[in-house]
Amino acid sequence: MTKPTRTITLLLLLAASLLLSLVSLSLGSIRVPLPEVIQSLFGGGEQQFAMIIMQFRLPRVLAALLVGAALAVAGALLQGIIRNPLASPDVLGVTGGASVSVVAFMTLAAGMSIHLIPFVAIAGAGITAALNYVLAWRRGVSPYRLVMIGIGISTATAALTTFLLISGPAYLAPQVLNWTTGSLYGTNWTYIGMLWPWIALFLPLALLFARELDVQALGEETALGLGSRLQRSRLLMLAISVSLAGAAVGVAGSLSFIGLIAPHMARRLVGHSYRAVLPAAALCGAILLVAADLAGRLLFQPLDIPAGVFTAGIGAPFFMYLLMRRRRSG
Repeated sequence: MTKPTRTITLLLLLAASLLLSLVSLSLGSIRVPLPEVIQSLFGGGEQQFAMIIMQFRLPRVLAALLVGAALAVAGALLQGIIRNPLASPDVLGVTGGASVSVVAFMTLAAGMSIHLIPFVAIAGAGITAALNYVLAWRRGVSPYRLVMIGIGISTATAALTTFLLISGPAYLAPQVLNWTTGSLYGTNWTYIGMLWPWIALFLPLALLFARELDVQALGEETALGLGSRLQRSRLLMLAISVSLAGAAVGVAGSLSFIGLIAPHMARRLVGHSYRAVLPAAALCGAILLVAADLAGRLLFQPLDIPAGVFTAGIGAPFFMYLLMRRRRSG
């Protein structure tokens, strides 16, 4: 794919994400006309519509954009590091580590500041990622060992999360369960303030490693021959992926499969060069989560279904499809 074609594709994805965001701001239990949405965003419009948009819907849509982009880039980095299309923060236990640490924080440290949640989530994700890395180390880190150990860690963290949910205070159970499903319900500007610094720092850092990912895609021996510091680069990219996934999970909960699906969508659209895949994956992840959150708000009114239900509903069959395709190809 030529560079101009990739640029056009990225611009179309950006336009699609902006258009879908406007639609999400417009639709809900109270429909706001699109002209009123645009006026509200620029400080005008009727007061009642402006309050709905600015206080309730805009923080939720922004959170969906940021969380979707963060999870997608985290997944693309992991797939590049491991050179396995089935890799994602879910599979390697990163999401599970973030989830169990936040659930422990919510059930055992009730009443403490919610501003600590991203730090708690990133710490939990970092601990599980470090454990995975140490256990997978044997004269270097094998991508195969990372995946196999990650699956075991993910299973263990899921069991521990369930235990904490059952043993914690009963009045917190619905809130914690809703969070573990993956939900943007109740997102406000406080959550945006917690999330955006992490995205602003680590998303550009991820883009800086695009060339390194392209080199590593040629194979370990070739990458080493071209001067790549393989283990150092993998460790840094793993840290960036953990930080993005941990911050996202800390705000929106365990949203499954976005880190798996979005990079595959990006490669279909812009090819295999990570200089295009990473920004395309970020936009695809943002679009997926905004669409899932919009579906959760509209399809079963007056219920507000967690977005994670829809991402899991799409992602689980897609994961099985990838698994079967790799099995057929040997």
